[in-house]
Amino acid sequence: MAEILCDWFSRNWVEIIGAILGAVYVFLSIKQNILTWLLGLLTSLLYIYVFFKSGFYADMSLQFYYVVVSIYGWIIWAKGTETQGKKVDLPVSRTTKKLLLLLFPISILLWFLIWVILKNFTDSIVPIGDSFTTAFSIIATWMLARKKIEHWIIWIGVDLVCMVLFVWKGLYPTVILYAIYTAAAVWGFFEWNKDLKLDLYARQNN
Repeated sequence: MAEILCDWFSRNWVEIIGAILGAVYVFLSIKQNILTWLLGLLTSLLYIYVFFKSGFYADMSLQFYYVVVSIYGWIIWAKGTETQGKKVDLPVSRTTKKLLLLLFPISILLWFLIWVILKNFTDSIVPIGDSFTTAFSIIATWMLARKKIEHWIIWIGVDLVCMVLFVWKGLYPTVILYAIYTAAAVWGFFEWNKDLKLDLYARQNN
């Protein structure tokens, strides 16, 4: 049994480490800790290899986007904002209807374009599912960088679809990671909602 476990670990150690770092990344994002972007960067670098090896090419390409958005998110969170002439952390906010009406068609367009690319130019085994998770992950990660609370709702849907895809592909450490992601997204929504209400209360009483 020990020999089987050692053999499995030797073949999957990159995925296992990536899954652990990814779980810590989500926890830090819930707590709005700026180190979430460092962990996100490291996780993405590891998963570029994992997804390439498994044939999830859109998800692999998404990791390159995550590398870029991790740097962007770090800059935005470090910059913060100004309130009454003082620098403060970027606050949690709701997405305006105008922005939602813009992001939704962009998400659908991205889904379609990525699907076309995967279907016609790669040997992707799940072009529809892979393109769906990729398109909406791009939008959700950008919203995280801007601290838009609705990004947690998008992640719940994306993570559930990912779990189905990864079970089918046999990426079990990643399935566990995405189960954690799903639970964390629910937790994150309620935690950020508390901060949103506290910030609103503070502004109303100033």
